[in-house]
Amino acid sequence: MSLPRRLAIIDVESTGAHPVRDRITEIAILRVEEGEVVARWESLVAPGQPIPPLIEQVTGISDAMVADAPAFEALADTVAALLEGCVFVAHSARFDFGFIKNAFTRIGREFDAPVLCTVKLSRALFPEHHRHGLDALIERHGLVCGARHRAMGDVEVLWQFVRQVEAGFAPEVLARAAERAMKAPVLPPGLPEGMLEAVPDVPGLYLFHAAEEPPVDGRREQPLFVGRGQSLRARVREHFAPGARKGRDAELAARVKRVDWIETAGELDTSLQELALLRDFRPPWNRPQEPADGAFALRLLANRRRPPMHEQVPIPGTDPADWAGLYGVFRTRREADNLLRELAMLYRLCPRRLGLEGGSGACSAHAARRCAGVCAGRETPAEHDARLAAALAGVGLKAWPWAGAVRIVEHHPSSGHTRHHVFDRWCFLGSAADAAAAAALAATAARAFDADVWRILGRWLAVPAHLQQVVPLAAGEA
Repeated sequence: MSLPRRLAIIDVESTGAHPVRDRITEIAILRVEEGEVVARWESLVAPGQPIPPLIEQVTGISDAMVADAPAFEALADTVAALLEGCVFVAHSARFDFGFIKNAFTRIGREFDAPVLCTVKLSRALFPEHHRHGLDALIERHGLVCGARHRAMGDVEVLWQFVRQVEAGFAPEVLARAAERAMKAPVLPPGLPEGMLEAVPDVPGLYLFHAAEEPPVDGRREQPLFVGRGQSLRARVREHFAPGARKGRDAELAARVKRVDWIETAGELDTSLQELALLRDFRPPWNRPQEPADGAFALRLLANRRRPPMHEQVPIPGTDPADWAGLYGVFRTRREADNLLRELAMLYRLCPRRLGLEGGSGACSAHAARRCAGVCAGRETPAEHDARLAAALAGVGLKAWPWAGAVRIVEHHPSSGHTRHHVFDRWCFLGSAADAAAAAALAATAARAFDADVWRILGRWLAVPAHLQQVVPLAAGEA
């Protein structure tokens, strides 16, 4: 036959997408032998944990429905018997296989089976199409689904698809496609089955952990690494691709035992949450962060005779509305010195008066005619400092483009996530789920400057298309 003689077409519903953290809520299996259904079975499963509202909305399975359902342990013998000797068939099969395998592992039993993925089968047979999700197959092939996102409803769709391709393709063509669809991926050694398949194809953040399970007491857990991606699935898989495992990257991949992820509403949401995670956890495989509390601006000191003629003024946590006579936003002394060196070249300023060079008498730049000569009595300190003040006038915070606070609305259609970020005078006041909560933030949260947030927001606003997502808050709203 073109397809294996014994198939177990299976679908699981669960409390979420994570094959280790989440649990099964429903299982359906059709056992097919020699092209005929010989067993049809389905059951709700008590997951032992609450079903999130979003999952209930998608599947229709509620906590009340599974309250009296059997636990997986009570169903394990039935499931094992139905799957015995069969090829495990599912859509994105490694996802369902991961849930089943991990469920058996949790009760101390082994489970393994050859796996045929109907996503891969569809790709092999219909390479001209780009979409191979179950909804796409239903639409493209005219399949009938009595209960989408319920286990038996989705299994029935797969059985219809299997029968269509068996009728529509020569046995040798279907056999080659099935062989490709059954090819097992090279799995990272430390990750449980189904983990990579569970990572969604949406933007967000991913966290690599060295422990297989999160702390049972709810303690905060330092991840090995925090990353980001427009497609979490694609970005995470890059870490474990055979060609990527070299040096430090290989060491990281070998240590990862669990992957967690945070779906985000867009680029700005991703950046803000990434910043918070990196500050909170300082993951050892991420580049060390500059201390956030070390930012400063420069203030010129009037009538100063000895260099330097400026001082550093700490600005973290301050309100930019109170700033007066401050120039620049710097994370380190090196940043400030690099800017001053550049201005010295452009405006013939004195490196010694700027505090960039020690000694007395004429500076090294004066001999090369790059200094106007305040160090050699050729101009007064007041003349020099006035030229410096003019050069610094365009350095630092740009004027806030709006009259007051704004909310920036991000929405990602694939994940359905929406976030309203509230900013005022370059300060981040917080994020909310809706416009009303955002207005409340604008009315109550205090402005506190953060140099990292300022840079993130500045880069985001530099994209003209992003301005359409900015909604100024009226005085009454804020």
